[in-house]
Amino acid sequence: MVVVGAGIAGTACALELVRAGVPVQVRERGHVCGGRMASKRFGGRPADIGAAYFTATDPDFVDVVEQWRAAGLVREWTDTFQSYDRDGRRDVPGPMRFAAPRGLRSLVEHLAGAVPVTVDRLVLTVEPGPTVDGESCAAVALAMPGPQAALLLDPALLDATRAVQAQGWSPTMAAVLRFPTRRWPDFRGAFVNDHPVLSLVCDDGDRRGDGAPVLVAHTVAEFAAGHLAQPTGAGPAIEQAVRDLLGLPEQAVEVHVHRWTYAKPTTTGTDDATHHLDGDGIGLAGDAFGKPQVQTAWRSGRDLGRALVARLA
Repeated sequence: MVVVGAGIAGTACALELVRAGVPVQVRERGHVCGGRMASKRFGGRPADIGAAYFTATDPDFVDVVEQWRAAGLVREWTDTFQSYDRDGRRDVPGPMRFAAPRGLRSLVEHLAGAVPVTVDRLVLTVEPGPTVDGESCAAVALAMPGPQAALLLDPALLDATRAVQAQGWSPTMAAVLRFPTRRWPDFRGAFVNDHPVLSLVCDDGDRRGDGAPVLVAHTVAEFAAGHLAQPTGAGPAIEQAVRDLLGLPEQAVEVHVHRWTYAKPTTTGTDDATHHLDGDGIGLAGDAFGKPQVQTAWRSGRDLGRALVARLA
């Protein structure tokens, strides 16, 4: 059994297989686990450059969060964001948002501790059989955005091909901005509405709990689409937009821009399915099967893993 992708969906899927005693290999093209729960170190500290936070309402996912909390990996962050729009700034209450002091990637790495993951392993083809790069296996789980899965799938795998082609995705840029000092108004995170550049800005020092003068900004899809070929070129515009929004007099001492070509699903399934598993032995999992949330991706992978265990029993 092969799982392609070591984000939270792929890791949750593989963990179910391991617990059931099903032999599984996880292949990840990146250098580390995490997927879009990505963190990168700047000046010796991590900053989240993928998902900004997560919420937990599913009872089973709440149990996982409690395991992370017991391990000292997660903490409650805030239940109130701010909203910026043409009428000014206001507080927006919502669900409790969780953050990870060591970065959200640490949570996926914790789940992957019992899973055989091979990083820097690029998968090129998934063909009938099923076979992965010519190697026969009992089943294949693709835990990644649909457009990426489509590049691997042989068109003869009709059901899976149709499923991934039905998915729509939008891009974003995530910019980490390190400032000399903290000069912005007190806030945790802010939704930015009707803005040509920004959609979300988070105080990463507050999120991390160390008070570092670091902000992380996420852009709207339209802005990101115009900079996918050269993401670093978007840095000055993002920095200026953040400084204008928060009234910051100082320039950032460092701006790092990360491109997410497939950041957020724009279409979801038309039924209650949390994953895809067809008669060819091809499974699909991720946050395209519901609301675009960390919890959705975890549940999708978990449910696909259980379905595969039942199929292979």
